[in-house]
Amino acid sequence: MKTKLIPLLTPGEMLSEDFLKPMDLTAYRLAKDIGVPLTRITAILAGERAVTADTGLRLDRYFGLSEGWWLRLQTDCDLRKAKRELGAKIEREVKPRELSAA
Repeated sequence: MKTKLIPLLTPGEMLSEDFLKPMDLTAYRLAKDIGVPLTRITAILAGERAVTADTGLRLDRYFGLSEGWWLRLQTDCDLRKAKRELGAKIEREVKPRELSAA
């Protein structure tokens, strides 16, 4: 029986669905308000660019979130994606180091 995977929610999808749409904000308005190029926001929304520390801090402040919130979301997404794509291979290739008795 194969496990059904839940689709990964990217930071761009969350930004769009949970912030921009409910707040009736455009990518243009967000980019202008946080002082970044529009292309940066549209690339994040399209899943073509990751949230960087700089962008994350700006989004955290703008939306009143705890510092690092967006960066943690990006890291979590990256880890889940890597585990799905590489988890089995890493488990086969990397054996945990045994601790020696002291």
